[in-house]
Amino acid sequence: MSRRARIILKVAVWGVALSPLLLLVYRFFTDGLGANPISYATHLLGDTTLRLLLASLAMTPIRLLFGIAWQMSLRRLLGLFAFFYACLHFTVWIAIDHFFAWQQMIADIVKRPYITVGMIALTLLVPLAATSTTGMIKRLGGKNWRRLHRLIYVIGMLGVLHYLWLAKKGVNDPFYYAGVLALLLGVRVWDWARRAVTRRRQRMATTHRLGAIAPSTSPHP
Repeated sequence: MSRRARIILKVAVWGVALSPLLLLVYRFFTDGLGANPISYATHLLGDTTLRLLLASLAMTPIRLLFGIAWQMSLRRLLGLFAFFYACLHFTVWIAIDHFFAWQQMIADIVKRPYITVGMIALTLLVPLAATSTTGMIKRLGGKNWRRLHRLIYVIGMLGVLHYLWLAKKGVNDPFYYAGVLALLLGVRVWDWARRAVTRRRQRMATTHRLGAIAPSTSPHP
């Protein structure tokens, strides 16, 4: 893919990723947030966080399944947008819903499991966002950086669990997100198992060749 095409693609991602926020701002100024504006804003920002998070997780499975790699350059951008919306999601909860009532918020975090896992997910997102730059990748080293960023799978599971426990009965959206996450993780598990089998076969083939060579190279009595 050419440099111009990559720029156009990233501009398009910026436009799509920012559209929910622009919609929220538009509805705020046009009194279109409904009867419960706080609930509307919280759910919109939370939904957008999960969608962007799943989109970032989908980049590698797409490469594994279809052998294309141009989308990998979008993974970091999508992850940062997911972190951005997660921060907005919790800012609404902290600053508007509870208006900085810290004792009440701490009590909710302890008593309500869906808030607990949501806070854990946000906390785990912080080091991933902080180490997303090329400079941090060089400082950590590629191997350590990849190990750290495997937390994204845990974050994805916590985010889906947060929505499952939060949603009211009859709301199916959390199950759709859970299904997509299960599919994406399933592709990764399949790839890991495939590579493990390949490595085992290679070791067995090497051992077999060495075993066949050894008698011919041993000294004769």
